[in-house]
Amino acid sequence: MKKRYLGVGLAAAATIAAVAFIAYRWRTSGFAWSEFAMALRHVDWSWLILAQTMVLATYVGRALRWEIMLRPLARDVSLWRVFSATAIGFTAVVLFGRAGEPVRPYLIAKKEGVPFSTQVAAWLVERILDLLMVLVIFGIALTQVSHSAIQPGPRTRLILQAGGVTTGFTGAACLALLIGLGRFRGKLQRRLLEALSFLPGPLLVRIQKFLRAFEEGMESMRSAATVTLLVAYTIVEWALIAFAFACVFRAFPATADLGMPDVVILLGFVCFGSVLQIPGVGGGMQIAAVVVLTEFFGVGFGAASGIALTLWVISFVMIVPVGLALAFHEGIQWRNLRHLEASNGGQSQ
Repeated sequence: MKKRYLGVGLAAAATIAAVAFIAYRWRTSGFAWSEFAMALRHVDWSWLILAQTMVLATYVGRALRWEIMLRPLARDVSLWRVFSATAIGFTAVVLFGRAGEPVRPYLIAKKEGVPFSTQVAAWLVERILDLLMVLVIFGIALTQVSHSAIQPGPRTRLILQAGGVTTGFTGAACLALLIGLGRFRGKLQRRLLEALSFLPGPLLVRIQKFLRAFEEGMESMRSAATVTLLVAYTIVEWALIAFAFACVFRAFPATADLGMPDVVILLGFVCFGSVLQIPGVGGGMQIAAVVVLTEFFGVGFGAASGIALTLWVISFVMIVPVGLALAFHEGIQWRNLRHLEASNGGQSQ
């Protein structure tokens, strides 16, 4: 419980610090409402429509990837049911923040008739794949600082490039570890339980149940062809996201001249910033985008705010009408979904 409160406190402190930074920039530089309005007024809507199409395609890609992980566990897996749960799940994240994360695995488990704990494991695998892709992309982007619009000093350039190399190698190593867990998970589970045998009995039993559920969720990782397909879907998904961000850059005059390395650098920071998700309003993503656009690329604060708002709407908010419509069609009560995490604590065991 203390660790949970500590984590919440650290997240709150980070959010407050980021908001304070934005407020400081607002007061010192003066928020140019005219610049903000002009950025939105002169936007090229054709690029934004293309960006939105790509982002919507990523949700279909996520459903396809999850369907692959379901195949060893369920018969007659329905892509439509998985997509419906995906849209509703991401809508829950937008409305409830990170507390809405369990909605998607719960709905998929319910629709496909599999244990909830196996879908938590599948969700964890998906998160790891996405995180690894972000690390690899971010690492590559930071090593290409010299080809971007960023003009750092020699020391900052060295730090960014070193960070890029480290991040890239870390992501590649974690990917190799994930594949190893999928191929040799039985042996690793036994070794891990043997190493943890000194723990109290009840705690060891809980760890054993979690590892067993994780093993069931990792069943699809046993096949090299399946792993290759999962990685391929992940690469395609993040390529679509990167190109969607590039389309948003092209849509705004302030960023129209920035290149692909700049897009990927922003994408990396935004992905880490989106961890701080305030229910209904986002938060971390917009703050990260504004900071990178103003501090790295010299975009005006008003224009950067307009671009950040657009990125958030396209990336997250546009799925909400789809998710709400599907939830209404299926008769789902959002009041119940809000308390899903607590109500399924025992079921996941």
